[in-house]
Amino acid sequence: MMEISSRVTIPESEIEIHQIRAQGAGGQNVNKVASAVHLRFDIPGSSLPDNDKTRLLMLEDRRINKDGVVVIKAQQFRTLELNREDALQRLKALIRQAIKPRKTRKPNRPSRRARQRRMDKKKQRGRTKALRGPVRY
Repeated sequence: MMEISSRVTIPESEIEIHQIRAQGAGGQNVNKVASAVHLRFDIPGSSLPDNDKTRLLMLEDRRINKDGVVVIKAQQFRTLELNREDALQRLKALIRQAIKPRKTRKPNRPSRRARQRRMDKKKQRGRTKALRGPVRY
C-alpha cells in the first residue's frame, strides 16, 4: 500500500512498473542494462475516491494521457531501485497536488479612501496629459 495522505491509499497492484533502457549518453553497459522505469497508473480504474479521480483527471499535466493513464518515466539515477522510488514519489506528488483542498475565495471591496485615492490619481494623470497637447496662443 502506498499512502498518499491520511485518508487516501493506493494498493501496489494498481501501479504498473516496467524496466526499460535509459536514454542518453553512457558507456558499453548502457546497452545491456535496463535501469530506467516506466510507471503507469490508470486513474479511472483505480480505487481512489470519485471526487479525487475527477480532480486528478482535470489537471493540465502532460503525464496524463487522454485515456486517464498517468505515465511517468524515471531515468535520473543509475540504479533501478532509485529510479523506481523516484517514479513512485513523483506519482505521489502528482496525486497530492490534485487532492489538496483549494482555498475558498473571500470577496472584498476596496475602501472608500482607496477609491478616492484612485480617482485623484486618474484626475492628476489626465491633467498631466492635457498639458502635452499643442500650444495654444
